[in-house]
Amino acid sequence: MTKHRCLSQCLLWILFPPSFVYTLSTNHPNVVIFYADDLGYGDIEPYGHPTSSTPNLRRLAADGLVLTQFYSAAAVCSPSRAALLTGRYQMRSGIYPGIINVKRPGGLPLNEVTIAEMLKPEGYKSAAIGKWHLGLGNNSMYLPPSHGFDVSLGLPASPAQCRCSICFYPNVTCHSAPCHSDEYTPCALFNGTKIVEQPVDLLTLDEKYVAEGRHFIRENVKSETPFFLYYASHHTHQPQYAGKETSGTSLRGRFGDSLAALDWEVGQIYQELEENGILDDTFFVFSSDNGPSLSLNTFGGNAGPMKCGKGTTYEGGMRVPAIIHWPGRITPGRSFEFSSTLDILPTIASITKAKLPAVTLDGYDMSPFLFDGMHSVRESFFYYPPNVNTEYKSYAVRYKQYKAVFYTQGSRLSNRMNKDVDCRGSTQRTYHNPPMMFDLEQDPSENYNLSTKHSPEKDIVEMIIQMRADFDARMVFAQSETRKPKDDSLMPCCNRGCIPFPSCCHCIGNTSWKTPTLLDSDEKGF
Repeated sequence: MTKHRCLSQCLLWILFPPSFVYTLSTNHPNVVIFYADDLGYGDIEPYGHPTSSTPNLRRLAADGLVLTQFYSAAAVCSPSRAALLTGRYQMRSGIYPGIINVKRPGGLPLNEVTIAEMLKPEGYKSAAIGKWHLGLGNNSMYLPPSHGFDVSLGLPASPAQCRCSICFYPNVTCHSAPCHSDEYTPCALFNGTKIVEQPVDLLTLDEKYVAEGRHFIRENVKSETPFFLYYASHHTHQPQYAGKETSGTSLRGRFGDSLAALDWEVGQIYQELEENGILDDTFFVFSSDNGPSLSLNTFGGNAGPMKCGKGTTYEGGMRVPAIIHWPGRITPGRSFEFSSTLDILPTIASITKAKLPAVTLDGYDMSPFLFDGMHSVRESFFYYPPNVNTEYKSYAVRYKQYKAVFYTQGSRLSNRMNKDVDCRGSTQRTYHNPPMMFDLEQDPSENYNLSTKHSPEKDIVEMIIQMRADFDARMVFAQSETRKPKDDSLMPCCNRGCIPFPSCCHCIGNTSWKTPTLLDSDEKGF
């Protein structure tokens, strides 16, 4: 925002109340979604972790709205990202069961409308930076350029689906990653649909992402073009890594170093918004794709008071941290309103006046509680497991503060030796009739089952049973994109036909592409 515009806005705030200012403000605010990977509800300072150091997220939270009842639509990577970008449960687009592997030809169908595609008619430029994990396919057909993004830089999946070597200074090899196997090609960095570095240098990858993100912001500010930046960090998914800025800096060890790298990325993007004077013109959302990978022990995250973690439909698998920041529009504080990643697309449509996609949406506009001091429109949420199928469908339903649990199942991602037997991968699917029920406002850890014959909540249980039956009956499962036959030749390789494949795929220093440089190498964010 220019100084002239800032003075005009300040005068407007003096003359009129904030709610009136909102109705007069531009219909084309910038949008930033910063998406963490495998970050648990209890991992960052604003959510109470005692030894995490996340000063940039702490300030974002202090100036923004911390959501305490926010859910990802899935407990693993690919389906949660599909739901975020389309506002639809993952089954509708075929991103089930599980995740998309780079060896499989599937991906987010090209007829699905993403946030980027929704905003394009409104004149927005869009960028996708970081982890994609919604398919690579033949000839890179499923990468971000095919889904409305004008700029993209990133890996097609997480570094766990490729070889790696060094993850921390000084020369520390990756933990819990296929570093020395022939299962995958080396990590390939894509600029658009072209590989520009393979294997990617994880120790400098964050710097490349941040430089591209900052450059994208600056260029759009110069051209006075509204923009959408989808920044999907690799942190804190395995294998954890961190560059020079954060290696060896955390009390939480290498996971903490990776978390500090995530916080540094947030700070850099925030700083670019601040330096260009557009913080109050930018709707900024920070969240995580699913709960923590407890199977990694201290190399994994923390779900705080929530039960279990990644891969499960317990609260620890799907309730995630979320902070929404928009100075002058959103009052800082903590919100107990119920919302989901599914709600982000319709909310962005509302604030930008973009036309909603002409498809079945599962999200709700969050504007009533973000801007108007009202309650959330969302009253229910359906928990679908990573291995969802048409026979079992949803495992649980939340209605207002109540959660009715019809099926429970553990996950290897929540640790095979977890002290809570319910979380372990060896704990098979169990049907509960009547369903268990928990009051999540009083019992977020799901400790006390309220569903008994003489329970005063019996009528609520019966109502939720019917809600589930009705919703599951209407759910349309598209053809699965994650279970198409594997084909090793689909793995990214910058010099196809080389021998021995897949280890031979190397092309460091592609001179046809140059990374934008950071304004100052010692910038650290806020």
